[in-house]
Amino acid sequence: MSTEAILIKQHLIDPEICIRCNTCEAICPVGAITHDSLNYVVKADICNSCMDCISPCPTGSIDNWRMVPKSKAYSIEEQLKWDVLPDELSAEELAAAGGDAGEAQEQAHSAVQAAAASSASAVSTASASGFNSAQFGATLPPWSAAHAYTNLYGPKAPEKYITATVTGNLRVTEVGKDYDTHHIVLDFGNLPFPVLEGQSIGILPPGTDDKGRAHHARQYSIASPRNGERPGHNNLSLTIKRVLEDHDGQAVRGVASNYMCDLQVGDKVQVIGPFGASFLMPNHPKSNIVMICTGTGSAPMRAMTEWRRRLRASGKFEGGKLMLFFGARTPAELPYFGPLNNLPKDFIDIEFAFSREEGKAKRYVQDAMRDRAADIAAQLKDPNTCFYVCGLKSMEEGVVMALRDIAQNAGLDWDTVGAALKKEGRLHLETY
Repeated sequence: MSTEAILIKQHLIDPEICIRCNTCEAICPVGAITHDSLNYVVKADICNSCMDCISPCPTGSIDNWRMVPKSKAYSIEEQLKWDVLPDELSAEELAAAGGDAGEAQEQAHSAVQAAAASSASAVSTASASGFNSAQFGATLPPWSAAHAYTNLYGPKAPEKYITATVTGNLRVTEVGKDYDTHHIVLDFGNLPFPVLEGQSIGILPPGTDDKGRAHHARQYSIASPRNGERPGHNNLSLTIKRVLEDHDGQAVRGVASNYMCDLQVGDKVQVIGPFGASFLMPNHPKSNIVMICTGTGSAPMRAMTEWRRRLRASGKFEGGKLMLFFGARTPAELPYFGPLNNLPKDFIDIEFAFSREEGKAKRYVQDAMRDRAADIAAQLKDPNTCFYVCGLKSMEEGVVMALRDIAQNAGLDWDTVGAALKKEGRLHLETY
């Protein structure tokens, strides 16, 4: 068979459903996924069908495939321009290319199985190829987590979106500083929108981009517990930082963040979701939670903490230990800084880390973790402990390396511990 006639099962991402959360690119072990300002796409010549990106995707947009002649695989340039996925080629079109679709399917299945086997052993061989923090992140929820409902509203759901009403918009960082972060409450009225701590939603900002396309959804983690920002109400809250510059420090006005931060009580917002079925908290008694976050990565941590606080107040749940490592440049930039300091010390153990505090050495969350190595080691040894990491992608490697070093210094074998954390749904990484 000629090179032109060979068929491949090409991995593609559906731009209609994708919420551009970066989960797939962050977790891909071979660097096969990339993106621009419009789309996330897969490089056909690099993807090895390992399937690592499939389960963590909150929307299922990553789980799409097309049988195509290898010589005519969709290029990155083509994919970046898509608004929708191309139609599948018919059997006649594939046959015209000289390929045997049945044979190609069988080859693709074998390749997926081989890649999955290779991926399963990757944790134990990580030291030979360099440290890869993403490979230790769990794609399954803790065994005792509540059932999560996902994708109730979205581009391909029966109802494309749900309309929520803004019932609160409070700035939660110091006024006059350039770090403008808001706590926004959305109410869904009588329409069902069940959520759990650790899930996220997509916000559809109005208007179009510079190419005339409708703005795609922006993803935000839910900052309130399962029974609502106000207990017993069908509402939720978000923690949103107003984006006024990009990662290089250049002035830019974030479309969705500025739209959300400027909303007034009574305004209507279009929402899709909810998303996420793995970054969920354990529900069994005496389960421990270690939370590590920076900035607005505190949103799911606030949700988990508040749910445990309400359970404790009700006297209906015997919770285990809660630990929080919370980092920012200065105390003024930390959302919920004041309320966190008011939580009872016997309820939650909090360590703050500031990297730009005047007159003090830089301190990051991984430094705070190393300072509490004995306590972290005890949690690593306890099968009832779950770890949650949320914030900028740049923090992820340092945090997981700190866990590795703490484990090794405590006489634990990190390959064994890391594999168990992943397999048992006890180490969750949500960075962006």
